[in-house]
Amino acid sequence: MTPRITLATAGRILRQLRGDHRTVGLMVVVPCVLLGLLAWVYSDTPQVFDRIGPSLLGVFPFVVMFIVTSIATLRERTSGTLERLLTTPLGKGDLMIGYALAFGAMAVVQALVATAFAVWVCGLDIAGPVWLLVVIALADALLGTALGLLASGFARTEFQAVQFMPAFVLPQFLLCGLLLPRDRMPRVLELVSDVLPLSYAVDAMQGVTALADPLAEVLPSLGVIVAWIALALALGSLTLRRRTP
Repeated sequence: MTPRITLATAGRILRQLRGDHRTVGLMVVVPCVLLGLLAWVYSDTPQVFDRIGPSLLGVFPFVVMFIVTSIATLRERTSGTLERLLTTPLGKGDLMIGYALAFGAMAVVQALVATAFAVWVCGLDIAGPVWLLVVIALADALLGTALGLLASGFARTEFQAVQFMPAFVLPQFLLCGLLLPRDRMPRVLELVSDVLPLSYAVDAMQGVTALADPLAEVLPSLGVIVAWIALALALGSLTLRRRTP
């Protein structure tokens, strides 16, 4: 992997995103709209929004970045762009890290906007520091990016890429502890949830919600999320194909 080529790849993708206003809107605006709807639903019971809002602040960016990244990567492969790029000194590692950096930059914007909207517009009240909420939301968005890059390697069409969302995302949503505390699930499901990255994203968000000084509680969960990001990027570079047959 060459840093110069990796940064050039990230710059190219950012320039493409800058001209794609719909995709930028999907990444930045949609999580805010969903959080706003949730706050509106629980406007008469704000304590419920304060309890589940932080967790969904991590889930929504994760889902959005997964969809956008998987489709964007697949589009480059089906159009033949990826095949042409890989005939140059660009390696698979350069491509994967370049994508991660580009979408990571967008994830920073997404996390800042969504957190600011949740706290100062929707009135989300948390015990912990707001900056830590932003860090966790950013990590969740990067996790969605990494898993989206991984999933794109198994899809042949954009429709198939979207179909991977139920396989990659919905089981994690059901088992992450948002609907039912994980220690109250059947033992088999609890063990499965223990290895799913979104479970740790929700744990981290819940720590920020309940504790005034949650850093020691949150760091292990963040460590697991970072490990999953690295693993997904490594597997994605191994499964990346030059083009779709």
